[in-house]
Amino acid sequence: MTVAVILSRKGHDVLTASPQSTTAEACRLLEEKGIGAVVISADGATVAGIFSERDFVRAVARDGAGALSRPVSDYMTASVVTCDPDDTVGDLMRRMTEGKFRHMPVVKDGSLQGIVSIGDVVKERIAAAEAEASAMRDYITA
Repeated sequence: MTVAVILSRKGHDVLTASPQSTTAEACRLLEEKGIGAVVISADGATVAGIFSERDFVRAVARDGAGALSRPVSDYMTASVVTCDPDDTVGDLMRRMTEGKFRHMPVVKDGSLQGIVSIGDVVKERIAAAEAEASAMRDYITA
């Protein structure tokens, strides 16, 4: 299974924030949308960074409440690991595990195509395992 399959099921919508947005504004997006990370992009198409709940914790630990009024670009992860729609779910899991992150923007030809979370990957793996088990039951009882 590929990342493209996951995106075809979950959609290609990606929540982005401007690098000049305040940390408070980015956190408000996380809370309002019930998500764990927002892609930071000046134009909505290219990835400048990613801001996650972990980045927020680091910001507050470093600068206290003052972090809330600073630009999110001060605290975002700028070295973003991205994936391609043709990458396999297995490769995605390996990269997320090795990098210890839970969100990966999907980029093709330099343009943001979507975002995949570890929850999306787990959901697809469970669905595949259930489909395989069902096929095995059907084969055995046929």
